[in-house]
Amino acid sequence: MKPGKPAPAGKLPHELLAAMLARLPAGDPRVVVGPRVGEDAAVIDMGDRLLVASTDPITFATDLIGWYAVHVNANDVAVMGAAPRWFLATILLPESAGEVAQVSNLCHGIFDQMVDCCKDLAVSLIGGHTEITIEVPRPIVVGCMLGEAERDRVFTSAGARPGDVVVLAGSIAIEGTALLAREAAELLHAKEVPAESVARARDLLLEPGISVVRAARAAAQVEGVTAMHDPTEGGLATGLRELAIASEVGLEIESDQIPVLPLTRDFCAALGLHALGLIASGSLLITVRAEAAERLLAALRAAGLQVAAIGRVLSQGEGLWMMRGGQRRPLPEFPRDEVARLFEEGAAGSG
Repeated sequence: MKPGKPAPAGKLPHELLAAMLARLPAGDPRVVVGPRVGEDAAVIDMGDRLLVASTDPITFATDLIGWYAVHVNANDVAVMGAAPRWFLATILLPESAGEVAQVSNLCHGIFDQMVDCCKDLAVSLIGGHTEITIEVPRPIVVGCMLGEAERDRVFTSAGARPGDVVVLAGSIAIEGTALLAREAAELLHAKEVPAESVARARDLLLEPGISVVRAARAAAQVEGVTAMHDPTEGGLATGLRELAIASEVGLEIESDQIPVLPLTRDFCAALGLHALGLIASGSLLITVRAEAAERLLAALRAAGLQVAAIGRVLSQGEGLWMMRGGQRRPLPEFPRDEVARLFEEGAAGSG
């Protein structure tokens, strides 16, 4: 990164995050999985069970911010092989939220979303904090999900090994496509994307949805699964890179095998975006021993899930590759999510 250049919005670069985490002292020996690049939850040994904990903020302006907060954090816990159980939330509201009655309505809306979502996932909302905060431009919800797992059924992003098959459950960029429809509808209309397409894309948040809990719980029951990771900000390409970093492996991914919704392709073409870098909640990366791959695919299909084998795990020194038409190209890298890039460039252009 050039000196003086503003850092882009979004996740910290992997190198910077790794340098920060390397400075952490050794902590409680009961911490089975602590902070590291590529892992979105911690695991703590509680005796007969393991406690899995994750935290994630929702910062995009959305009318479903409470719903988002529960699902995103539940995903992070589920991909570790745990059942999400307890949820806490910190809600930060801007001073511009309005008068007391308006603030009350806003809080009730967020609260009701969280309660309904928790009920659907059999999760208990057990606490949190709410305040009006200066210099916050829009509501922000920071969630914390706790779950529990059996001692021998915990998965991390660090378990992939050379020879494993890379499997993807769900289509990529479901969340990104829905966000574009909800937050950039006028821009899509200006690019002559049909209003009916924008309306359908808005509903992708609900169907097929951004939850990977069902997929993760089904995969966790299959012997031979070695790692799970849900690609989020930065899209599938960033999720693959995080998996490779955590597992210290290389990857070869078949581009033509990656499921992409037609709506996603249309939106990306209209707005000049890359689907592989578009925020991707709703899809789940799984690595599995080659001999167990068909068993995993069958189990996920039996659970009513779309699934595809999209590549293989290589040795670390073999690199990160995307195959298209028999040609190998480096796995694309996205310094920030494509949705964030679009909004930032739009804001800069209107300034």
